[in-house]
Amino acid sequence: MNIAIITGASSGMGKEFVLKLAPILRKTDELWLIARNSEKLEEVENALKGMNIVPEIKVFPMDITDENKLKQFTEAMMILNPKISVLVNCAGVGTYGAFDKQSREETTEMVRLNVLALTQLTKICLPYMRKGSKIIQVASGAAFRPQPEFAVYAASKAYVYSFGRALAKELKQRGIVVTTVCPGPVETPFLEHAYGRYGELSKLKKLVMANTEKVVAQAIKDCKKKKEVSIYGLPMKLLYGLSRGVIR
Repeated sequence: MNIAIITGASSGMGKEFVLKLAPILRKTDELWLIARNSEKLEEVENALKGMNIVPEIKVFPMDITDENKLKQFTEAMMILNPKISVLVNCAGVGTYGAFDKQSREETTEMVRLNVLALTQLTKICLPYMRKGSKIIQVASGAAFRPQPEFAVYAASKAYVYSFGRALAKELKQRGIVVTTVCPGPVETPFLEHAYGRYGELSKLKKLVMANTEKVVAQAIKDCKKKKEVSIYGLPMKLLYGLSRGVIR
Protein backbone atom coordinates (compact mmCIF):
# COMPACT_ATOMS: atom_id res chain seq x y z
CA MET A 1 0.00 0.00 0.00
CA ASN A 2 1.35 3.40 -1.03
CA ILE A 3 0.39 6.36 1.13
CA ALA A 4 1.06 10.09 1.40
CA ILE A 5 0.93 11.94 4.73
CA ILE A 6 0.20 15.63 5.31
CA THR A 7 0.21 17.21 8.77
CA GLY A 8 -1.53 20.48 9.56
CA ALA A 9 -3.96 19.43 6.84
CA SER A 10 -7.07 21.18 8.17
CA SER A 11 -6.20 24.76 7.19
CA GLY A 12 -3.69 27.17 5.67
CA MET A 13 -0.76 25.78 3.75
CA GLY A 14 -1.43 22.24 4.93
CA LYS A 15 -4.91 22.32 3.42
CA GLU A 16 -3.50 23.81 0.22
CA PHE A 17 -0.95 20.99 -0.02
CA VAL A 18 -3.86 18.54 0.24
CA LEU A 19 -5.82 20.26 -2.53
CA LYS A 20 -2.77 20.50 -4.79
CA LEU A 21 -1.38 17.00 -4.22
CA ALA A 22 -4.56 14.91 -4.11
CA PRO A 23 -5.29 15.16 -7.86
CA ILE A 24 -1.72 14.33 -8.94
CA LEU A 25 -0.86 11.39 -6.64
CA ARG A 26 -1.82 8.79 -9.23
CA LYS A 27 0.33 6.00 -7.79
CA THR A 28 -0.74 6.60 -4.19
CA ASP A 29 -3.48 4.44 -2.67
CA GLU A 30 -4.28 6.52 0.40
CA LEU A 31 -3.82 10.13 1.43
CA TRP A 32 -3.59 10.50 5.22
CA LEU A 33 -4.61 13.89 6.57
CA ILE A 34 -3.46 14.74 10.09
CA ALA A 35 -4.58 17.70 12.21
CA ARG A 36 -6.03 18.43 15.63
CA ASN A 37 -9.32 19.93 14.44
CA SER A 38 -11.61 17.04 13.44
CA GLU A 39 -14.38 19.30 12.09
CA LYS A 40 -12.06 21.16 9.75
CA LEU A 41 -10.49 17.87 8.64
CA GLU A 42 -13.94 16.62 7.68
CA GLU A 43 -14.51 19.83 5.71
CA VAL A 44 -11.33 19.19 3.75
CA GLU A 45 -12.35 15.58 3.18
CA ASN A 46 -15.76 16.71 1.87
CA ALA A 47 -14.11 19.26 -0.42
CA LEU A 48 -12.12 16.45 -2.03
CA LYS A 49 -15.15 14.28 -2.74
CA GLY A 50 -16.10 16.35 -5.77
CA MET A 51 -12.61 16.13 -7.25
CA ASN A 52 -11.29 13.50 -9.63
CA ILE A 53 -8.71 11.96 -7.34
CA VAL A 54 -7.17 8.50 -7.12
CA PRO A 55 -6.09 8.11 -3.49
CA GLU A 56 -8.61 7.22 -0.83
CA ILE A 57 -8.80 9.94 1.81
CA LYS A 58 -8.29 9.01 5.44
CA VAL A 59 -8.44 11.58 8.24
CA PHE A 60 -6.56 11.32 11.53
CA PRO A 61 -7.70 13.89 14.11
CA MET A 62 -4.69 13.84 16.41
CA ASP A 63 -2.28 16.09 18.23
CA ILE A 64 1.19 15.10 17.03
CA THR A 65 2.73 16.62 20.17
CA ASP A 66 0.94 13.95 22.23
CA GLU A 67 3.40 11.13 22.92
CA ASN A 68 0.61 8.59 23.35
CA LYS A 69 -0.89 9.49 19.99
CA LEU A 70 2.52 9.24 18.33
CA LYS A 71 3.02 5.83 19.92
CA GLN A 72 -0.32 4.65 18.54
CA PHE A 73 0.60 6.06 15.13
CA THR A 74 3.94 4.22 15.23
CA GLU A 75 2.22 0.96 16.11
CA ALA A 76 -0.27 1.41 13.27
CA MET A 77 2.59 1.96 10.84
CA MET A 78 4.29 -1.23 12.02
CA ILE A 79 1.09 -3.22 11.51
CA LEU A 80 0.19 -1.78 8.11
CA ASN A 81 3.80 -1.56 6.84
CA PRO A 82 2.94 0.98 4.10
CA LYS A 83 5.22 2.58 1.56
CA ILE A 84 5.27 6.36 2.00
CA SER A 85 5.52 8.27 -1.26
CA VAL A 86 5.22 11.77 0.21
CA LEU A 87 5.47 13.24 3.71
CA VAL A 88 4.53 16.90 4.17
CA ASN A 89 5.33 18.25 7.63
CA CYS A 90 3.21 21.40 7.63
CA ALA A 91 1.84 21.53 11.19
CA GLY A 92 3.23 24.54 13.02
CA VAL A 93 2.42 27.34 15.40
CA GLY A 94 3.81 30.78 16.17
CA THR A 95 3.13 33.51 18.68
CA TYR A 96 4.29 37.10 18.29
CA GLY A 97 5.57 39.05 21.29
CA ALA A 98 8.60 39.67 23.50
CA PHE A 99 9.97 36.44 24.94
CA ASP A 100 9.64 37.61 28.55
CA LYS A 101 5.99 38.52 27.96
CA GLN A 102 5.00 35.17 26.52
CA SER A 103 3.77 32.37 28.75
CA ARG A 104 5.77 29.21 29.29
CA GLU A 105 2.90 27.30 27.67
CA GLU A 106 3.12 29.40 24.49
CA THR A 107 6.87 29.01 24.07
CA THR A 108 6.77 25.31 24.91
CA GLU A 109 3.99 24.71 22.37
CA MET A 110 6.09 26.25 19.61
CA VAL A 111 9.09 24.06 20.38
CA ARG A 112 7.03 20.90 20.83
CA LEU A 113 5.14 21.26 17.56
CA ASN A 114 7.59 23.05 15.27
CA VAL A 115 10.69 21.14 16.37
CA LEU A 116 10.05 17.99 18.38
CA ALA A 117 6.89 16.70 16.68
CA LEU A 118 8.26 17.38 13.19
CA THR A 119 11.46 15.53 14.04
CA GLN A 120 9.66 12.59 15.61
CA LEU A 121 7.20 12.20 12.76
CA THR A 122 10.03 12.29 10.23
CA LYS A 123 11.85 9.63 12.25
CA ILE A 124 8.72 7.44 12.42
CA CYS A 125 8.02 7.70 8.69
CA LEU A 126 11.54 7.38 7.27
CA PRO A 127 11.80 3.56 7.53
CA TYR A 128 8.78 3.32 5.23
CA MET A 129 10.26 5.51 2.51
CA ARG A 130 12.19 4.31 -0.51
CA LYS A 131 13.85 5.58 -3.68
CA GLY A 132 11.58 8.22 -5.20
CA SER A 133 9.91 9.16 -1.91
CA LYS A 134 9.70 12.84 -1.06
CA ILE A 135 9.74 14.84 2.18
CA ILE A 136 8.56 18.44 2.32
CA GLN A 137 9.50 20.23 5.53
CA VAL A 138 7.72 23.55 5.95
CA ALA A 139 10.05 26.06 7.60
CA SER A 140 9.77 29.84 7.14
CA GLY A 141 11.62 32.88 5.92
CA ALA A 142 11.87 33.62 9.65
CA ALA A 143 14.59 30.95 9.68
CA PHE A 144 17.00 33.22 7.83
CA ARG A 145 17.67 35.72 10.63
CA PRO A 146 16.91 36.08 14.36
CA GLN A 147 13.67 37.99 14.85
CA PRO A 148 13.02 40.02 18.01
CA GLU A 149 9.38 39.68 19.10
CA PHE A 150 9.30 36.37 17.24
CA ALA A 151 12.36 34.80 18.86
CA VAL A 152 11.18 31.27 19.62
CA TYR A 153 9.25 30.86 16.39
CA ALA A 154 12.16 32.06 14.25
CA ALA A 155 14.57 29.81 16.16
CA SER A 156 12.26 26.82 15.73
CA LYS A 157 12.07 27.40 11.98
CA ALA A 158 15.84 27.85 11.79
CA TYR A 159 15.98 24.33 13.21
CA VAL A 160 13.61 23.04 10.53
CA TYR A 161 15.68 24.74 7.83
CA SER A 162 18.95 23.27 9.11
CA PHE A 163 17.44 19.84 9.75
CA GLY A 164 15.82 19.70 6.32
CA ARG A 165 18.95 20.67 4.43
CA ALA A 166 21.12 18.21 6.34
CA LEU A 167 18.58 15.44 5.84
CA ALA A 168 18.49 16.18 2.10
CA LYS A 169 22.19 15.43 1.88
CA GLU A 170 21.98 12.33 4.08
CA LEU A 171 19.15 10.79 2.05
CA LYS A 172 20.37 11.75 -1.42
CA GLN A 173 22.15 8.43 -1.94
CA ARG A 174 18.92 6.60 -1.08
CA GLY A 175 17.07 8.55 -3.74
CA ILE A 176 14.81 10.30 -1.22
CA VAL A 177 14.22 13.99 -1.94
CA VAL A 178 13.93 16.47 0.93
CA THR A 179 12.73 19.99 0.14
CA THR A 180 12.56 22.66 2.84
CA VAL A 181 9.98 25.36 2.15
CA CYS A 182 10.74 28.84 3.45
CA PRO A 183 7.83 31.20 2.80
CA GLY A 184 7.51 34.72 4.05
CA PRO A 185 4.17 35.96 5.43
CA VAL A 186 1.38 33.95 3.82
CA GLU A 187 -2.37 34.63 3.82
CA THR A 188 -3.38 31.90 6.30
CA PRO A 189 -5.07 31.61 9.73
CA PHE A 190 -1.55 31.24 11.15
CA LEU A 191 -1.07 35.02 11.08
CA GLU A 192 -4.26 35.64 13.02
CA HIS A 193 -3.09 33.22 15.70
CA ALA A 194 0.46 34.56 15.76
CA TYR A 195 -0.39 38.26 16.01
CA GLY A 196 -3.88 38.07 17.48
CA ARG A 197 -3.41 39.53 20.95
CA TYR A 198 0.15 40.83 20.88
CA GLY A 199 0.30 43.21 17.94
CA GLU A 200 -0.39 43.86 14.31
CA LEU A 201 1.46 42.70 11.24
CA SER A 202 4.08 45.25 10.21
CA LYS A 203 3.66 47.29 7.04
CA LEU A 204 6.70 45.55 5.54
CA LYS A 205 5.25 42.09 6.15
CA LYS A 206 1.92 43.19 4.71
CA LEU A 207 3.79 44.44 1.63
CA VAL A 208 5.52 41.09 1.00
CA MET A 209 2.46 38.97 1.85
CA ALA A 210 2.27 35.94 -0.46
CA ASN A 211 -0.65 33.97 -1.82
CA THR A 212 -0.99 30.50 -0.28
CA GLU A 213 -1.76 28.74 -3.56
CA LYS A 214 1.31 30.19 -5.27
CA VAL A 215 3.64 29.32 -2.37
CA VAL A 216 2.44 25.71 -2.28
CA ALA A 217 2.51 25.36 -6.07
CA GLN A 218 6.12 26.58 -6.06
CA ALA A 219 7.01 24.16 -3.27
CA ILE A 220 5.61 21.18 -5.17
CA LYS A 221 7.35 22.29 -8.36
CA ASP A 222 10.68 22.68 -6.56
CA CYS A 223 10.28 19.29 -4.88
CA LYS A 224 9.73 17.65 -8.26
CA LYS A 225 12.95 19.31 -9.41
CA LYS A 226 14.70 17.86 -6.33
CA LYS A 227 15.58 21.27 -4.94
CA GLU A 228 16.73 21.36 -1.32
CA VAL A 229 15.11 24.74 -0.62
CA SER A 230 11.93 26.30 -2.00
CA ILE A 231 11.47 30.05 -1.74
CA TYR A 232 8.60 31.91 -3.36
CA GLY A 233 8.76 35.57 -4.37
CA LEU A 234 11.51 38.07 -5.04
CA PRO A 235 11.49 39.72 -1.56
CA MET A 236 12.12 36.39 0.21
CA LYS A 237 14.72 35.35 -2.34
CA LEU A 238 16.57 38.62 -1.74
CA LEU A 239 16.40 38.11 2.02
CA TYR A 240 17.68 34.56 1.58
CA GLY A 241 20.55 35.76 -0.55
CA LEU A 242 21.52 38.46 1.94
CA SER A 243 21.36 35.96 4.81
CA ARG A 244 23.39 33.14 3.27
CA GLY A 245 26.59 34.27 4.92
CA VAL A 246 24.88 34.16 8.33
CA ILE A 247 23.20 30.73 8.12
CA ARG A 248 25.63 28.63 6.10
